[in-house]
Amino acid sequence: MRLTTKGRFAVTAMIDLALRQDKGPVTLAGISQRQEISLSYLEQLFGKLRRHEIVDSVRGPGGGYNLARKAEDVTVADIIIAVDEPLDATQCGGKASCNGADHAHGTRCMTHELWSSLNAKMVEYLDSVSLKDLVDQQKQKAEEANVVVLHRPHLAA
Repeated sequence: MRLTTKGRFAVTAMIDLALRQDKGPVTLAGISQRQEISLSYLEQLFGKLRRHEIVDSVRGPGGGYNLARKAEDVTVADIIIAVDEPLDATQCGGKASCNGADHAHGTRCMTHELWSSLNAKMVEYLDSVSLKDLVDQQKQKAEEANVVVLHRPHLAA
């Protein structure tokens, strides 16, 4: 599987949103600045996320985006599927009409089942990771970064 920029940016932006939404709606301009993602690109992604009911938009002054459901109820697979990111490792693009055929040679693709199985495992894994899991990881990293370790000089007795 090759996860493209679209999927990676969508997941990154959703983590940013989930980390900050307790202070009210999160602006795309803020996400754009913090994550160095083009504002117009974020607008496209969030339009898709809103249509899939993953985020809600709030208009007007103080507006922005909030999660439409709890972070534990949103998976990485939900986000990637919402932005139309295919999770496919087969050469045929997962098309039902392929039937495992190598179109260039008209022969059966000998590894089609392998890549189809990999696709299923990737979706299964990404469906097992919630947005809350990723937010918790980021909070843990921030806590660890704020811990100051004091070293006492070793004194010989």
